[in-house]
Amino acid sequence: CNESLMLEKLPACGKYFEEMMKKVDSKKWCNLTEFIKYYDIFTQCTEHEAFYASCFWPNPLVEGFITRIHKQFFLNCTSEDVLWEDPPDEILITLILIPVMLTCAMITLVVWCSKRSDIL
Repeated sequence: CNESLMLEKLPACGKYFEEMMKKVDSKKWCNLTEFIKYYDIFTQCTEHEAFYASCFWPNPLVEGFITRIHKQFFLNCTSEDVLWEDPPDEILITLILIPVMLTCAMITLVVWCSKRSDIL
């Protein structure tokens, strides 16, 4: 693996990605659909340059380069953890009681029909 050749070529990929990201409003940098095409080209470029230098992809050097690009463009794109909480008691009781009542009704119906099989 010719690491020096790869490190020499990778900045061209970053430069292209930087030029393409200038076309995207910086407020939309956290919206992947706005720049997915550019990011795909960027990753293909890094892959191509790694293979051109007879290196496997990804490797620690490429990962470090991609991490630096991420820090440059996506540092403020933190994912907000979803905070799960129980529904209000009224809704929770309703959601529990409806299936319980339906189950009881179905059992009652089956027992009643089995006892009245002579009529049916």
